[in-house]
Amino acid sequence: QVQLVESGGGLVQAGGSLRLSCAASGGSISYNAMGWFRQAPGKEREFVGAISWSGGTTTYADAGKGRFTITRDNIKRTVYLQMNSLTAEDTAIYHCASKRARWDDLNLRSPFVYANWGQGTQVTVSS
Repeated sequence: QVQLVESGGGLVQAGGSLRLSCAASGGSISYNAMGWFRQAPGKEREFVGAISWSGGTTTYADAGKGRFTITRDNIKRTVYLQMNSLTAEDTAIYHCASKRARWDDLNLRSPFVYANWGQGTQVTVSS
């Protein structure tokens, strides 16, 4: 069973940047697409972005397009979410997740295709 641990969250002023990391242990994620989701207080979990298992393709929710970038380092078993130009609306707990099926990049916006989830890291953007 793969365990995922997010880090890199914190308090940042509006307009600032953060880089979140998602480190995997207990197994490989080299062949699994990886997603990032977030949940703000009183709101439902929402898709942030995802990266294909090969790392060749990324997809983002409209809220993060042009501001967020997802990359992966399979040797380090780590996935990154670089967030720039942060606003108060980005305040949330951010979770990473690994897709259940290997070599499969379909439906990455759906949380139901992900099998393993991290506990999350808090991102707070002050305005």
